[in-house]
Amino acid sequence: MTTVAPPPSRKQILSLFRSFLRSSRQFSDYNIREYTKRRTIDAFHHNKTLTNPSSVAAAFADGNHQLQVAKRQALVYHMYSPEVKSIMEIKC
Repeated sequence: MTTVAPPPSRKQILSLFRSFLRSSRQFSDYNIREYTKRRTIDAFHHNKTLTNPSSVAAAFADGNHQLQVAKRQALVYHMYSPEVKSIMEIKC
């Protein structure tokens, strides 16, 4: 018999959203940073309409998994960051 995790609270969902935005700031490359931020906002808007508690819990679990992936990727990008800055980051 499988146990279904209870749906996350609004506070937990907002905390996950803020964690995604914080992890996106860890990328040194402008393009990756903006892509991560844009993808986060799009995914949360897409899942905003979920009403079934099991689908909400599944989306939340997937979000937590994706957050761990993003944190690992930020660490890797930090270790091997390019020397040349993006044109968007160069100040005149």
